[in-house]
Amino acid sequence: MLFFKLFRESVLFAFDALRQNKLRTMLSLLGVTIGIFTVIGVLSAVDTLRANLQKSVDKLGGNSVYVQKWPWLGGEDFPWWKYLQRPNPKLRDFYELQRRSQTAAAVTYEITINDRTIKYQSNTAEGVQINAVTQDHDKVWNFDLSQGRYFTDIDSRAGAPVAVVGFDIADNLFPNGDAIGKKIKVMGRYLTIIGVFSKEGKDIFGNSDDKTIMIPLNFARDVIDVQNDQYQPTIIVKGKAGLTDVDVESELEGLMRSIRMIKPGEEDNFSLNRATLISNQLDKVFGFLTKAGWIIGGFSILVGGFGIANIMFVSVKERTNIIGIQKSLGAKNYFILLQFLIEAIVLCLVGGAVGLGMVYLATIAVKAAIDIQVVLDIGNIILGLSTSITIGIISGIIPAYSASRLDPVEAIRSN
Repeated sequence: MLFFKLFRESVLFAFDALRQNKLRTMLSLLGVTIGIFTVIGVLSAVDTLRANLQKSVDKLGGNSVYVQKWPWLGGEDFPWWKYLQRPNPKLRDFYELQRRSQTAAAVTYEITINDRTIKYQSNTAEGVQINAVTQDHDKVWNFDLSQGRYFTDIDSRAGAPVAVVGFDIADNLFPNGDAIGKKIKVMGRYLTIIGVFSKEGKDIFGNSDDKTIMIPLNFARDVIDVQNDQYQPTIIVKGKAGLTDVDVESELEGLMRSIRMIKPGEEDNFSLNRATLISNQLDKVFGFLTKAGWIIGGFSILVGGFGIANIMFVSVKERTNIIGIQKSLGAKNYFILLQFLIEAIVLCLVGGAVGLGMVYLATIAVKAAIDIQVVLDIGNIILGLSTSITIGIISGIIPAYSASRLDPVEAIRSN
């Protein structure tokens, strides 16, 4: 009971200091507020980017390997001329991997045709991406359909004139929501829409099915050369359950070298890309951003801590008479120490709470401006409040100790 009474009294003293010296107190709390805002803001931004990155990796397939001409990652000495001479993945590579791989749960061959315009009556969808894929695409990529269905095995083998369209395309061409069963003209041929992707928006890699039309590869083979370099042919191999992408990559390297008859000692003429390679690189960037946030925020918090310590020394000076009276009436040293220490903590908590409030308002602003849900989890909130309490203890301990050691007689006689 004594502690709670002391805590209540200290809180009242703290808010009384805020009320009587508004400008001085607010200027002193500004450092803590900006520091907490910077640190928690950066941590929330990193958490948001990491959550979107994980979502992208999950969509691409955590244990999928992409057999391509170009590597995803480069450096300062990127030998682009060497990669330019490489052959793109061919259908022969795809069929051989499908037949010989022991680690693959699914293998798909895919091409991309960019920036097409699709019309239906008076409605138009621009900037459409056409993906021609083999049957296992739904096993390699993660996606949801809001309407209809995916290709059957018969659709894929026969090259049926069917398509699954993105949400934005269906919304633009068929605003009444009746896309299923309609026929659209793609590459000079009519296709029947059998499915519509769910709305998803772009991920951190820029991938999205919202403006995509997906068709069977065997249908596209009758219209275009699906092995042409301009369509960016890609073979995607998804590993079996329990295997990592590294396990799958190890087998694929040996198989591709065998399929393309690459001699021992010769360099690979293909690239094996994994989404985890990009995520690992981005994790390094996230780590740097986190450290930078702590450094910048740390300086602000340090300045704020000195400000709080200054307020507490001034508060001790202004209340010296009261301290003397309290001690003459029997107040123990720890009572005086806790009184001022709790006051310092409360002041820092006010600054921290304002900083967290600013972060929350920033998340709302970002959501409204660019439609990205910023992650502000309970862990970051607890970290912000804990940091505020720590700064309060460090800033207030010396003034509180000096107050507790005052001589009651000298304190009462002071002006």
